[in-house]
Amino acid sequence: MTGTPAHQPFVPDDTRLAEFTLRAVVMGVLLGMLFGASSLYLVLKVGLTVSASIPVAVIAITLFRLASKAGVRDSTILENNIVQTAGSAGESIAFGLGVTMPAILILGFDLEIARVLLVAVLGGLLGILMMIPLRRTLIVARHGELKYPEGTACAEVLKAAELSKSERQAGGARGDSSRAGVIFLGFGIGLAYKTVNIALKGWKDVPEKVFGAPLKGGSVGVEISPELLGVGYIIGPRIASIMCAGGVLAYLLLIPLIKFFGDALSVPLAPGAKLIHDMSPNQIRGAYVLYIGAGAVAAGGVVSLAKALPTIWSSLGGSLKGYGGGASVDRATGRRTDQDIPMKWVLVGCLAIIVAIMLAAPLHMNLLGALLILVFGFLFSTVSSQLTGQIGSSSNPISGMTVATLLLTCLIFLLVGWTGGPYYVTALSVGAIVCIASSNAGATSQDLKTGFLVGATPRAQQVAILFGALASAIVLGPILLKLNDAATVYVPIAQVAPGLRTNAGALAETATLQGPQALKDERSYRVWHKTDIAGGPAGKYLVDDAGNAVYLVDPGINGSHTTRPDGTQVRKYDAPKAVLMSYIIKGILDQQLPWALVIFGVIIALVLEMSGVPSLPFAVGVYLPLSSSAPIFVGGMIRGYVDRRRNRLAAYANASAEERTAAGDRSPGVLLASGYIAGGALAGILIAFTAGVLGDFDKAVTAWAGAHNPFFEGAWSDPLSLLPYAALIVLLYWMARERPAR
Repeated sequence: MTGTPAHQPFVPDDTRLAEFTLRAVVMGVLLGMLFGASSLYLVLKVGLTVSASIPVAVIAITLFRLASKAGVRDSTILENNIVQTAGSAGESIAFGLGVTMPAILILGFDLEIARVLLVAVLGGLLGILMMIPLRRTLIVARHGELKYPEGTACAEVLKAAELSKSERQAGGARGDSSRAGVIFLGFGIGLAYKTVNIALKGWKDVPEKVFGAPLKGGSVGVEISPELLGVGYIIGPRIASIMCAGGVLAYLLLIPLIKFFGDALSVPLAPGAKLIHDMSPNQIRGAYVLYIGAGAVAAGGVVSLAKALPTIWSSLGGSLKGYGGGASVDRATGRRTDQDIPMKWVLVGCLAIIVAIMLAAPLHMNLLGALLILVFGFLFSTVSSQLTGQIGSSSNPISGMTVATLLLTCLIFLLVGWTGGPYYVTALSVGAIVCIASSNAGATSQDLKTGFLVGATPRAQQVAILFGALASAIVLGPILLKLNDAATVYVPIAQVAPGLRTNAGALAETATLQGPQALKDERSYRVWHKTDIAGGPAGKYLVDDAGNAVYLVDPGINGSHTTRPDGTQVRKYDAPKAVLMSYIIKGILDQQLPWALVIFGVIIALVLEMSGVPSLPFAVGVYLPLSSSAPIFVGGMIRGYVDRRRNRLAAYANASAEERTAAGDRSPGVLLASGYIAGGALAGILIAFTAGVLGDFDKAVTAWAGAHNPFFEGAWSDPLSLLPYAALIVLLYWMARERPAR
């Protein structure tokens, strides 16, 4: 490092500006909740999220600036940085929750609020605290080496806003207001579009085509939602194309192939329970292709982690010096930009969290599980912080780290003879806390990089993200449960297993219906967790006092029944990565998987890696419905065309690849796409939350639209429903394209 000039932050060290203010923290916490909720909705639908730092920063700048016109003091760059720091925690916690906790449902347990809150709070805080001692090593000492792409881009947004103040004061540029206006425009359009589409049945939400011979069983569809279009634009053409290619393989090859070879079978082919001849494409997907997709996702996660191992090992030693030299964190240098939370409080906090994990009854934790959390949490928080600096948070293989944690945890449990239900929860609690900790550690390191570039006080940022993480964790848990309840279907037993009975005296647990159907049946039932398929499918049943099964409880997350007894339709959440976590636990602890199908998926992933194609996004595409990956592909194609058009402009003729990527990440297209995501996802959440209250309204609107609205029902509903979606696409392209300078 000799001869390298010292870093000069945008705000000099000796400058004192308002920074950790109440209004900045409150705004950051509120925006973190908003973007955290939209991220949770996304991860349940398609298994991924996008960074919220830049949209939060732009919104904060604009809201403060609007308030200043009413006589309130305008914000400083450091206050805006505190807002984006506190606001970034929601997205990382949402990812960890959505990837892991729904597996509890899939494993046959209830999604208890206490368990979800504990995992979110303890994992989020642990990741932040474990990253703090690494700041000097990763952010300061390796400043020129670790770029932190999203953190650097966010710093550029904050600096550009500050530099434009003098121009605005002179009556010049209004760039920041217009940039935030793009986000608000996208938010409003996404909210209105989704509301008219879903709540008012304005047009069909999933146009599709099922093929006959010679491609019998094949189908294509697209969920014409603003949030998935926005996701595709933000992640870009390459990953979006690879994801959609996985869906094409599943829907236009694997499902037709299974139909072709199984159509003549006279008996059901395990693990399916029906004749393949009688199965629809979606039923074939549920019985066979999901296991292939899960195997591919597991292999892709492990491979992505293995590919990062050389980087991990080469940097782990240097990163750990941050822990070894922990006393330096307490060192009083007198410099504002070099002040961290004291190391003694970091250690006390980590110790308190580990003790809380051991004592928390809903986690079913023991000493071994707590030690595994400590070891894996320490390792993967360090790895996540390092990889975020090299490849960015969007490419950080958190899923692979979680898969590795669960695999190793379950293998250790198997060796000591811990199998069965309670240890499912223990293993998943270990994986969930480590997942959230490593995700939040990466987000914290990214925020500290932004602060390092703009000249923030590290301690203020660290406290801000602790507040943001705590608030988001408390809010996102109930949202997760409510989304599941709203989409849960209580299937009358006559539809699935007529006459099914059990010994009611052996059932101690009781429950009532939740969600919309609870309005029509308020009775209390005994709960039966059926683990075999004798007489009816395995799952959770509600049983009366005489032992008669009354309902099969089909959860909103990863459930298969999409119609309630009154005929209203329900939109389920696929939660692809949570399903994978449940398969790992069941497969290792109880060997309850169709391993042949899983291995087929593993081989698909390996073939892709041998061909130089990233297997993880492709595998997620195999698992997801094609209707979910197709709109992501559309968004990615728009981004690819816009970026190629921009790169041909004279202003970017001599720009490097990094500069061109950064320009794309700061473009109005990304801001509009972020608004699409937030507006569409929030509308989806609100519609789900009001499903019980507005059930009769929804039924009446559906009946009217089916009879009178050709965009919703009828021979031309599929092509007609693409017209409003085309308007979304045209607007996104129009706003994203950069005009030549005059």
